[in-house]
Amino acid sequence: MAKTKAKEKFSRYDTADYLDTEADIAAYLTACAGEDDPALLVAALGDVARARNMTQLTEKTGMTRMGLYKALSGRGNPSFATVSKVAHALGLKITVEAN
Repeated sequence: MAKTKAKEKFSRYDTADYLDTEADIAAYLTACAGEDDPALLVAALGDVARARNMTQLTEKTGMTRMGLYKALSGRGNPSFATVSKVAHALGLKITVEAN
């Protein structure tokens, strides 16, 4: 008789669960920005939004919860104005520097 392997169970991974400090958030966003992938950076901003408080973010931005989730999913295509508004509401500043 062949032995059957027990199925391994894994919990769902969510980056937002590990963004505990301002330093964690800054390092994460900096790393994602360095990948030169706008969708990745927007998704990372969504991770930060979930790590903070999405309800408070809806109040600060004037956007709906669903609108925020959609825009910051990485599959959304938010305008720069939306990205800027979310960053500002999270207490972040968008900066540009020469290479």
